[in-house]
Order: sequence, then C-alpha cells, then structure tokens
Amino acid sequence: MCWSPTADLVAGSAVAAIGVACVVRARRARDLPLAALPLLLGAHQIIESAVWRADGGSGPATLAWAVIALPLLPLWVPLGVLCAAPAHARRRLSVPLAAGAVTGGVLAYSLATRPVTAHVRGHTLGYAVDLPYPLLLVAGYLVAAIGSLFLSGDRRLVGLGVLVAGGAAVCAALWRYEFISTWCAFAAVCSVVLLGWTGRPDAHAEEERGTPVRPFRG
Repeated sequence: MCWSPTADLVAGSAVAAIGVACVVRARRARDLPLAALPLLLGAHQIIESAVWRADGGSGPATLAWAVIALPLLPLWVPLGVLCAAPAHARRRLSVPLAAGAVTGGVLAYSLATRPVTAHVRGHTLGYAVDLPYPLLLVAGYLVAAIGSLFLSGDRRLVGLGVLVAGGAAVCAALWRYEFISTWCAFAAVCSVVLLGWTGRPDAHAEEERGTPVRPFRG
C-alpha cells in the first residue's frame, strides 16, 4: 500500500461521497454526528493531499490535518457513538467520552502552543509535534476512538471497532513514525461500514422502551 497526492485525493473524495450518502440515509437526527464521520475523514484525506503537494512542512494544510487527527477525532467519535447508542449503553460510554475530552484538550493545547511539521518519508507522511506524556495520550486516544465503538451496544459498530483496532496494530507495527497518517487513512476506508449502519432497520425501537423511531428527513 502506498500514498501520494493523487491517492489521497481520490480516496478522500470517494470516502467523502460515502459520507454524504451516510448523512442522507441517517434515520434519526441523533445518528447524524456518527453518520458524518466518513465525510470528515474523507475531507481529512483530501487535506493530506495538499500536505503532499506542499512537500510536508508546517503550513496551513499540515495544521488543518493535525487539528482533525489529534484533538477533534478522539472527541467526535465517542460523542457520536453516545448520541446514537441505545439507552442501556449510554452510561458506560461516558468513560471513552471523558477520555476523549481530556485527550483532545491536551492535544489542542499542544497544537496551539507548539509547531507541528510533516515530513515525506517515501510513500508515507510522518507528522511531528512535541507532546507531553505521549504514551498516555495514545492510550487515551485509543480508549476514546476505539473503546467507544466496542462499548456501543451495536454489533455493526463493534465490528467497525475490531477493524479499526486491527488496523491500528498493523500500522503501529509497520509504520512507527508514520502511524498517525497511515492509521487515519485506514480508518477512513473502514468508515464505509457506516454506510450499512445508517441504512439499518430501526433496530433500537424496542430498546427505547417502545418509543417509535421517526426517520430523519432533514
């Protein structure tokens, strides 16, 4: 597998288009944050194509990419899962949401006070920013982004969590210095699973104690 400006642009456009379809297919208003995740990740890959064309560095595209990858995603994912989750799963989802809020806050502060740079390494991009307690931040990030999917109470989202966790392990093993870039690309592709999730039957109706689920019409 390799990446390039063209590969990121094509893949990002395809994932973003799937994200639009997910938003259109969302059956409930509270599914929208999670349904929009492929749209965000597709835009993220498109931004990375601009980082490629700038030959890395610390320009606006690099910062925009880092803002999405670092503070935004660990908060967006658990919040989206919490919104969409059945009632019985919501209390336990406060744990990954809290982890995401703390992790995202520290990462946002780091980006606001320290430079982030991108480096082209063959067919991958590496991003560097001076972070405090990096191992704790990685742990908090994974608990937020992956743990929320495992605790969602929805088998499709659990399956997505398995895919993303497996991708994280592979990317960490193969691309130590390019982990965040390669894993985000993998997660973007995996997020197409959400297209099937948004088109699911109203499976949570019984779990909501008989409350009818009204389709979201926009």
